Amino acid sequence: MESEKEFNYQLFLHREKNFSRTNIKSEFSRYNDIKYGNIDKVKENIKYIKKNFYKGKGTLSDNILHNNIYHLVIAVGVISRICIDAGMTQEESYTLSDIYIRRADKCNDPQEVINLSCEMQLDYAKRMHNLRKTPAISFHIRNSIDYIYDHLHLPLTMEQVAENENLNPSYFSKLFVKETGITAKAFIIDAKIKTAKNMLLYSDNSLFNIAMSLGFSSQSAFSAAFKKNTGITPGEFRDRENYKQILLKGKDK
Repeated sequence: MESEKEFNYQLFLHREKNFSRTNIKSEFSRYNDIKYGNIDKVKENIKYIKKNFYKGKGTLSDNILHNNIYHLVIAVGVISRICIDAGMTQEESYTLSDIYIRRADKCNDPQEVINLSCEMQLDYAKRMHNLRKTPAISFHIRNSIDYIYDHLHLPLTMEQVAENENLNPSYFSKLFVKETGITAKAFIIDAKIKTAKNMLLYSDNSLFNIAMSLGFSSQSAFSAAFKKNTGITPGEFRDRENYKQILLKGKDK
């Protein structure tokens, strides 16, 4: 097998260069700091990572930029899943993962990817820290939140979500407010607007296409809901954020 030849050759190179990989226990210790929202420890780890990013890591590409991007993708893949296991919703964790991978894909400098990887780890840690400060959410509500995010393309109602959980709508409504602090209807709209923000920032989709993909009856209905939630229209939001990115890139030069 061709892979066997390459495998043996790589092992030979590792022995020649006295290369040893990061100990798995040490690696997961850093992941657990993120999982448990230990922000101070994660900040300490980041200082080490910035100085020793390549230590104990395999070479995934001869192109250093691609190499760094691949390592970021691996890290965020692991982190996103352990955070889900610790209570973060699938949609939040995977959407965050998608955002950082897309941002990495636009990087032009290897150091930029390292900085982004550190930003990603701290972002997850802060979210897990905030999650652990809130009361535990029941299975029904966690499942409902995932259901909402999985069906954002539909004109969802609270009654539909309650039915999915086989719960009485009145009971479900009270339970949702008790555990999340807002009504299911408000949560659905908020989830749609958060997703719309990501689409406005990280895609070239038209406002009409975004509105249709998020289950709004029309572009005007989407714009009205977006403005009510954020204070500005979707177009104004996209223009403002694009302008911010231009300014940031100008400072980096």
